[in-house]
Amino acid sequence: MRRILLPALALCLGAPLAAAQSMRPFSTYRQWHGETRVDARLEYTAGALRVAPGGPNELYRMDVLYDGDRYLPVSEFDAGRTGVVLGLRAIGEGGLRVVSKSQLRQTAAVTFSPKSDLALAIALGAVDGDLELGGLRLTDLTLQAGASRATVRFSQPNTTRCRAATFGAGAAELSVLGLGNSRCDRIAFEGGVGRVTLDFGGAWTSSSRVEVKMALGEVALRLPRQVGVRITLDKFLTTFEPQGLVRRGTSYLSPGYDQAARHLDIDVTTAVGGVTATWLE
Repeated sequence: MRRILLPALALCLGAPLAAAQSMRPFSTYRQWHGETRVDARLEYTAGALRVAPGGPNELYRMDVLYDGDRYLPVSEFDAGRTGVVLGLRAIGEGGLRVVSKSQLRQTAAVTFSPKSDLALAIALGAVDGDLELGGLRLTDLTLQAGASRATVRFSQPNTTRCRAATFGAGAAELSVLGLGNSRCDRIAFEGGVGRVTLDFGGAWTSSSRVEVKMALGEVALRLPRQVGVRITLDKFLTTFEPQGLVRRGTSYLSPGYDQAARHLDIDVTTAVGGVTATWLE
């Protein structure tokens, strides 16, 4: 019996080790050669993701530690249209490996140059994401999140005007912070199940229109005092308790809305859930 147990025990102990050995590093980058604009798509299926402004002399960079048995790194640059696709894609159906969290912990760090106009599209799977977009020259943003927990930050003002930022989520928890720094004319969010926090702090230099649609979940709005705020709510089984807002028809307005130099107009459509509005200090 002992002769049978020892090999079996060694096999069980060796399996996690073999899985850990499949984690592989991958790095890719491109130097900045005066490109005025880049169209970037970031596809990341599973793991931890960090996005931030990079060095001015690199158009982009990606450093990844990935599960080589389940995923492949993607780095495709199209010089003709100055476009790049970066990220990780599953091999076949991908699947999940039943081993420890440390062995599954894929990580990726992606940076973009702050010198080029950036149109950025991001597709996330089961991802823990921290995306710092402040300080970039962001002209357009699209983010689609699956079963992710992600935070998008605009800690510094966007250095150019953004036409639109569009966020979509399935069963996800998404926080977007500092939207006043995004300088986006239009902001849209559409979610299925989960929670979204939209923080409109930052340095407001223009007006913005926001559309929020949530099927089942919670919507938390953090409002700035330095602009005129109007919230229009189309709700079914939704609770909403406005603080410091005055009702006018189907809308709720901040005091002095009509006289404000800049406006934040938010249309919210929800089915089941709650909407909260708090003021930023």
